Amino acid sequence: MNTPYSQRILQLAGNIGRIGHLDSPQARAHAVSRLCGSKISVELSLDENKCVADYAQHVEACALGQAAAAIMAQDIIGTPATDLHKIAAHMRAMLKENAPPPPPTADGKWQDLAILETVRAYPARHASTLLVFDAVEDCLQQLAV
Repeated sequence: MNTPYSQRILQLAGNIGRIGHLDSPQARAHAVSRLCGSKISVELSLDENKCVADYAQHVEACALGQAAAAIMAQDIIGTPATDLHKIAAHMRAMLKENAPPPPPTADGKWQDLAILETVRAYPARHASTLLVFDAVEDCLQQLAV
């Protein structure tokens, strides 16, 4: 059976972090996949250097959306807003244009995004995989960064 669901994707999907709400988020966003009904809500706050200081999420998505949200939760804290825009653009290009996965940082953050490369062959799954990136970018847009 040809499937995008690797053992690592399923492991991530079962261990999503940063679930809940922030006390005082600077921005909130909600994203929904019209194709499958997956949805995510995110909240975030930035520090004075425009790096993510805090993050929370509520995820109701398929395993791919859950895995992407788990990766976001494990790696977003401390990430500059400008880098998040680049990571989201890399993810879209990886899935839709056969580009390579986003490069990990020197300390290994974002390396798990490469496992989502298998989703490329399943266009119907792109939207749910990208939900968390859409929601985070919505928050950044609200904060004008």
